[in-house]
Amino acid sequence: MKRLLAAAAVLGLAAGALVATGAQADPVRGEDGYAPGPITWGTCDNPALRSRGAQCGLLTVPLDYANPSGDTIKLAVSRIRHKVPADKYQGVVLVNPGGPGGSGLVLSVLGEFVPDHAGDAYDWIGFDPRGVGDSQPSLSCDGNYFSYNRPDYVPTTRKLEKTWLARAARYAKACGAAGGKLLNHLRTTDTVQDMDSIRKALGAEKINFYGFSYGTYLGQVYATLHPTRVRRMVLDGNVDPRRVWYAANLDQDIAFDRNIGIYFKWVAKYDDVYHLGKTGRAVAKLFYAQRAKLLRHPAGGIIGGDELTDVFLQAGYYVFGWEAVAQAFAAWVHDQDFSGLKTLYDQGQPQGPGADNGYAIYLAVQCTDAQWPKKFSTWRRDNDRLHRTHPFLTWANAWFNAPCLTWPAKAGTPVQVDGDQAPPILLISETFDAATPFAGSLEVRKRFPRSVLVEGVGGTTHSGSLFGAACVDDTVAAYLATGALPKRVAGHRSDKRCPPLPQPVPSAAASKQASAAKAVRADLQRSVRAG
Repeated sequence: MKRLLAAAAVLGLAAGALVATGAQADPVRGEDGYAPGPITWGTCDNPALRSRGAQCGLLTVPLDYANPSGDTIKLAVSRIRHKVPADKYQGVVLVNPGGPGGSGLVLSVLGEFVPDHAGDAYDWIGFDPRGVGDSQPSLSCDGNYFSYNRPDYVPTTRKLEKTWLARAARYAKACGAAGGKLLNHLRTTDTVQDMDSIRKALGAEKINFYGFSYGTYLGQVYATLHPTRVRRMVLDGNVDPRRVWYAANLDQDIAFDRNIGIYFKWVAKYDDVYHLGKTGRAVAKLFYAQRAKLLRHPAGGIIGGDELTDVFLQAGYYVFGWEAVAQAFAAWVHDQDFSGLKTLYDQGQPQGPGADNGYAIYLAVQCTDAQWPKKFSTWRRDNDRLHRTHPFLTWANAWFNAPCLTWPAKAGTPVQVDGDQAPPILLISETFDAATPFAGSLEVRKRFPRSVLVEGVGGTTHSGSLFGAACVDDTVAAYLATGALPKRVAGHRSDKRCPPLPQPVPSAAASKQASAAKAVRADLQRSVRAG
């Protein structure tokens, strides 16, 4: 997810991308499975999409592909057409931002960020996956679930544990009431079938695909089930197909603890700006002390210890918000001004009707893609063990996923990802990506023997391609332009090593005016837990 959603929010693309469409032809059952009718394109309501000449429409697909003549749903789709002569046209590119639960309708703008106009030869296709955003219906269970001053994430007492279990169970029950039949048809395989329906509706024999984060898993599964329908794929921030999904979240707990330590050292490096400690250890001590203080006495009665953790989590995902988080924390520590913390929390956890759409779909996919442990005693054992050495995120992540304990839809079995028949694809990851640890990219590379992995060496940013790192972005451009990839090397390692996205270099003046563009990824931090 990520470079594009950051840019999209700055450009005003990230909200209100409603569509205007005409009637659509009735779908039918074809020889190659379900055959949708064509999309009737209209103008997009979102001004930024409209200014780019994007087209928007709705595609009708079955709720259950095993019963194509039964209930239907509608997918919101956008398109920005190619800008080259017909003889230079290279087909359609579907884009997914991750999550699961991320809205991708605005990501038809992605092509303009590819260097050297290499994106101009494609039709770029954004879409909201089933249940997401402007697709119909859109799932929301409790828009105020992430309200302020919640119970301490760390269940130090039996009462706290029971409180969180009850909260999680209530949310799962609310989703059962809101989702109805839809909840049983929100697995990764359902969205993969939707992707193939989009391909058919566009009249394309093959698709190109650009997936970020969880979107890489969609790409893996699509290429496994439909290898002859794949032309080119860019997968950035790769989900480990061995770890779907309970184990993947435990892996994240270790990785985010490492990354927050890297961030604390960066804050200490600029102690002349932030005055929060001269060593990473000192900054960490201050963070945990302030977290404990806010648990006892929430700032303004709303920003407690949990909210502080959630704000700092942004720094574990990306370098883009490092300055904003440090400045907000410094304002609180030195001046008892919590407004910056509140702003960052609100960007990440909007409240109100429908505000939990991304989270609801995240759970709906994760809880039903694979079976989670049914007994909380297993969760307690695993999270207690990790919390002793990796305390930053462990219990926060556990409660984020805890509705899976009582989720009101049956879990399936993950697809065995196999890329033996897939064409050459491009994999991207930074070494210390915490949301999708680097081991996952190495595993995907092994399973896709024609793939090539580009590594941002030493970087901590998740899914950061097309954000200005020339070595990575130029590789993407060359691949999209000609299909050319770096040479695959022997061994279990990356094939091309690039500089990562750089850590910011703040000044005292700049830190007081933290860029909104760099802070915007706050609104993504919850929806990318799995990838």
